[in-house]
Amino acid sequence: FTHPLILPCQHSICHKCVKEILFFTLEDSFTDLGSESSSQSSPRIRIHSPSLDRIDRVNRSGWKRNSLTPKTTIFPCPGCRHDVDLGERGINGLFRNFTLETIVERYRQAARAATAIMCDACKPPPQESTKSCMDCSASYCNECFKIHHPWGTVKAQHEYVGPTTNFRPKILMCPEHEMERVNMYCEICRRPVCHLCKLGGSHANHRVTTMSTAYKTLKEKLSKDIEYLISKESQVKGQISELGLLMKETECNGERAKEEASNNFDKLFDVLEERRSAALRAIEASKNLRLEKLQTQIEEYQGLLENNGLVGYAQEVLKETDQSCFVQTAKQLHVRIQKATESLKSFRPAAQTSFEDYVVDITKQEEVLGDLSFYSSGLDVPEINEEKSRMYNKALICWEHLVKEDSADTYILEYRKLNREEENATWQEIEACSKSKVISDLENNSSYAFRVRGYKGSICSPWSREVILHTPAAPVFSFLFDDKCGYNSERLMLNPRRTSVESRAGFPLLLGAERIQVGCYTTLDYIIGDTGITKGKHFWAFHVESYSYLVKVGVASNTKLQEWLHNPRDVTSPRYEQDSGHDSGSEDTCFDSSQPFTLITLGMNKFFIPKAPTAPKDSANRILPMPSCIGICLDCDRGKVGFYDADHMKCLYERQVDCSGTMYPAFALMGSAGIHLEEAITAKYLEYQDDM
Repeated sequence: FTHPLILPCQHSICHKCVKEILFFTLEDSFTDLGSESSSQSSPRIRIHSPSLDRIDRVNRSGWKRNSLTPKTTIFPCPGCRHDVDLGERGINGLFRNFTLETIVERYRQAARAATAIMCDACKPPPQESTKSCMDCSASYCNECFKIHHPWGTVKAQHEYVGPTTNFRPKILMCPEHEMERVNMYCEICRRPVCHLCKLGGSHANHRVTTMSTAYKTLKEKLSKDIEYLISKESQVKGQISELGLLMKETECNGERAKEEASNNFDKLFDVLEERRSAALRAIEASKNLRLEKLQTQIEEYQGLLENNGLVGYAQEVLKETDQSCFVQTAKQLHVRIQKATESLKSFRPAAQTSFEDYVVDITKQEEVLGDLSFYSSGLDVPEINEEKSRMYNKALICWEHLVKEDSADTYILEYRKLNREEENATWQEIEACSKSKVISDLENNSSYAFRVRGYKGSICSPWSREVILHTPAAPVFSFLFDDKCGYNSERLMLNPRRTSVESRAGFPLLLGAERIQVGCYTTLDYIIGDTGITKGKHFWAFHVESYSYLVKVGVASNTKLQEWLHNPRDVTSPRYEQDSGHDSGSEDTCFDSSQPFTLITLGMNKFFIPKAPTAPKDSANRILPMPSCIGICLDCDRGKVGFYDADHMKCLYERQVDCSGTMYPAFALMGSAGIHLEEAITAKYLEYQDDM
């Protein structure tokens, strides 16, 4: 190692090497953008190029090609192959591993004991150095050291050691606050920090301890671990011997497997050669038979020409003057001429020239041979779990083994877009080390097929059953519930993340009902999204609790929301809203007009489609089972809003809406009800789940 740096994953890498890796990572990123994502090579040895979102993050960092040190990027750690994000400071944000530098220098000195370190201050020719000054970062002979470090001066107090080329600073400084020395240890990030990092930096909310306590604790742990390893030295030697035997056994088994595979392919070659010879023989025999028939037919027709064959013979017979001899010959000749005349009238070749019946169909065999691999009955076939898999802003595909758990080491997940125009679309593949994978860059309003297979060493399982999932009709719109505009904190309860809201019918409702003799009149409690929409096409999804009594969902303009929130309506009025789902006259008269809002009614596990003017009075056809996940697609450019079964991406209801103002996702609850926004799918969330 030369000037090793400590990566966030606690592995070390040379300063020069990390710059080369960053350069080649960026080169590969931009070179592989135009290449196809799938190839004919084995999935076990494919090296995947960085993803598009990773390249986007590099572009946003402002890295220039001619700069010596990229400001920020992501690259795989050479030790553990996990992605390392250097952040905005790039290489400058990494600590130097001075302990490793000291160890390396110690071994270097032992290796070059015969090679002297020359004095840096001598005039040519330089003398051999006897000591090195850690403050001056230079080596000196005895005479030069006395000259440059005279008694009675500050330099006389410098720290010196034996001759060395490894000059390390006496104080470890903070990479984020270059003028501050590190004096604390962050237990969350497992790295030294300074007091500014703790007061207002990135470690403000982290648990820290003093450097002396961390030094003592880590040194005790490391000493115990080393003592344990030393005490197990005989066990380690035995395991090394066992591993040596396993290597020999592996080599023998590998050669045996290669020989067996070669024999199996030879058998396939023999079968193909036999079938090839038989097919060629059949084609050759058919060709010769057809040529023979056509040649005979040619000879027959040549006999019909004048002075040739049958016609010539008939002409000579006509010259016969003896009547008895002529009659004897002419009768049989006349029959032959009649047959020739009939053949002229209905000309037909004696054989077909096409060999379309002899075309060898190898489509199925080619597909089977394309999937030819190492199969084992001991490797369980993974199955994609459709309940856990979901499509939203990205695709989250989860799978499991129904028989044997953890029967595979790695997996290959393949997916392709289902297109009517292109039936045999190319499969794109991605490697996964766990039983789930997040896929980005899928097209909206499309259907994709997914399949997965497991690998254990060189053995792979068959492909799983294909599962078809549908992407949202438009890009996903992210928002949270607004806890300020019209939010009724007495009857609505938001979770801290503002992704879930509940309505509870408590004592205020009962007290209000006690004062009314005829009926209970109450209002809807509205809550909206904290982000508005002015243009484009957007999609969002949410879950409505099955116990919910009455929930209204949809979109509304900012002007309509102000009217609702300042003038709440009576829900017991039969004519209180255009899209209420009630069979009111006002609904019928303005159903086709474009309104600045649209709300549909949900409740009691039912989905109520608003009544059309021409619809029959029977409401049974307008009541559907409530989907477990409901989606809304707002197209501001076309002025349309659609309500979807988000699990199957099926549109249940669509209508016109006036989008001239700023549109907001709108929700209304009454009684006991609950709404939960669909969470966006992120790769980091999946990694955290795997770590837990």
